[in-house]
Amino acid sequence: MRQRAESSPAKGKSRIARPAGAERTAFAAPSHPDFNGLLAEPRRMKILDWLQEEGSARVRDLSAAFGVSEATIRQDLEKLETDGHVNRQHGGAFLRAMPKQVETLSLQHMENIEKKRKIGIKAASLIGDGETIILDAGSTTTEIAHNLLGRNSLTVITNALNIALMLGAVPGYAVHMPGGQFKAPTLSLSGDKAADYFDDVLAGKLFLATAGVAIDSGLTYPSFADLQLKQAMIRAAAHVYLVADSTKINRSSFTRLGTLDVIHSFITDDGIRDEDARAFESRGIKMIIAD
Repeated sequence: MRQRAESSPAKGKSRIARPAGAERTAFAAPSHPDFNGLLAEPRRMKILDWLQEEGSARVRDLSAAFGVSEATIRQDLEKLETDGHVNRQHGGAFLRAMPKQVETLSLQHMENIEKKRKIGIKAASLIGDGETIILDAGSTTTEIAHNLLGRNSLTVITNALNIALMLGAVPGYAVHMPGGQFKAPTLSLSGDKAADYFDDVLAGKLFLATAGVAIDSGLTYPSFADLQLKQAMIRAAAHVYLVADSTKINRSSFTRLGTLDVIHSFITDDGIRDEDARAFESRGIKMIIAD
């Protein structure tokens, strides 16, 4: 399938290319210098963030990423299991809440939901009849989908199973999904096959989710697995809208997608500080405030 883009990318915005020879199967987590030497409790919270994104993790990958011994990681996972967050298995652990989440098709983490609902309304107002859009997986993009039910003849490409089920039954909507590996915590498809799907897609608008956004660190996420897919989505879209509530501004997560140059517009709520809004605008990003 090849969809026609509605406009050309804005001048001065860079595209992210897949690195030559990039690994195309399971990743091996590199050491993250910012997380070497973390105290036990902050490290466990970062490990939990990883599991809440991926659903599972291997001890050896966590050991490499955090720069600590496998024995230390096992102790971390034992504490997270005692606290009721994970179930340990040989060589790793998986998130405890996943079966119920898949059964109900509801996202587990819905913090700041009122902010996200405002962003969803504002973002949906920028989408007209007959457009071709990409919706990333996530709680904020799910709110966008909730507000698209009155449009006509939309083409929606999404890696989010809950969004596809929500919009797929709407008369006149064409909903497309990539293949790939299913991730229960985010109800999404990920991996190489999902990324490759977007090589043949051109869309007018992408609404991209993030775990953290900052001037210096750019866009960051809790794990490595989705980076290639998000890069492919960015390449496939003429206009990239970042959608993130104000609590994610100046917050850094585990892995870095890239600089802010890939973003054309940033939709957030009125909790953003004036100085932060000016800093993003100085990078050529159009700020759109949902109030």
